Amino acid sequence: MKTVLYLTILTLVGTACKRDNEGTSPAYKELTEAVYASGNVYPRNEYTVTADATGVLQQRLINEGDSIYKNQLLFVLESVTEDARQQAAANAYRQAQANLGANSPVLSELEAQVRNARTRLSNDSINYNRFRELYSQNATSKAELERAELNYTLSRNTLRAQMNTLQRSRDQIRLDVANNRSQLVTSEVAGRNTRIRSFVNGKVYEVYKDPGEVIKVGEQLALVGSGSQLYAQLAVDESDFGRMRVGQEVVLKADVYPDKVFNARVSKIYPKLNRTDQSFRVDAEFLGERPASYYGLTVEANIIISQNKHVLTIPKSYVIGTDSVWVEQDGKKQKVKFQKGAENFDLVEVKGGLNETSKLVLNE
Repeated sequence: MKTVLYLTILTLVGTACKRDNEGTSPAYKELTEAVYASGNVYPRNEYTVTADATGVLQQRLINEGDSIYKNQLLFVLESVTEDARQQAAANAYRQAQANLGANSPVLSELEAQVRNARTRLSNDSINYNRFRELYSQNATSKAELERAELNYTLSRNTLRAQMNTLQRSRDQIRLDVANNRSQLVTSEVAGRNTRIRSFVNGKVYEVYKDPGEVIKVGEQLALVGSGSQLYAQLAVDESDFGRMRVGQEVVLKADVYPDKVFNARVSKIYPKLNRTDQSFRVDAEFLGERPASYYGLTVEANIIISQNKHVLTIPKSYVIGTDSVWVEQDGKKQKVKFQKGAENFDLVEVKGGLNETSKLVLNE
């Protein structure tokens, strides 16, 4: 990869000094320094639509290239298992509610037992008090009194037990209602998972499944993303990464638009090295006009490092090594070092060691 490369349509780049057999001299020119990068255009808010339920794909309501809106229905799955589970949960919830209602057969029976126990206790209490009165008048035996007291005690304990049973049953039925309601909600959510909707306003870029296919939980169904919010994902050579800064201007060109140039700005720099191609990822947001939303559109870019309107330059072809040139002086050629500044594919900035009167020659 070339460190610096300029698109031919860049008007900011100075043209190279004329190279001829008679040599050349440093000249003041406009010099724009940039780093070359390549990459692709992707939509913002991109995500893969996946299935949250198992079933047969009954309906596919989208195609590649369709515009979609948030919460739009995209796919419908048919799941007999989920339908049966939801129906069973609904029946259990209705039964639990009926058991807790005013006409509950379960509670009605227990309430009747409490009423009977209360009546029995009332009768045994009256009978016990009567025998106590008779015993105090020596009108009955102690055995009869004890028998009446025992019946009263048993009736009181039976009423307490019946009331506790009624309360426990009410509490258990309330718990059943809550549990069955939770199961119904869970089954309804699972049922809704068979109706898959969009999370974003955007565009469909790819669809992976067709009606009739068996879908499992987690399977990919489609790729969607923003249809208008695009960014360029660029790969910058490792040797140039240290010169990247957020906010730098970017000029991009795509093969599908041979006569267009797009402007962008560096928005994010990623610090992880891609060891496959020894590059770093840099994202750029488009400014003004942007390409159509073609997923993965290939682009080439120049990331502007510096723009110098009026600097002393020499043709890059005259540079020997990194910082030397051949200069003719008094009819003799000598190798001279100079202080180098910014550079592009054609020109090198001279910061010292040469001036406009220096005559550069090629070592032929």
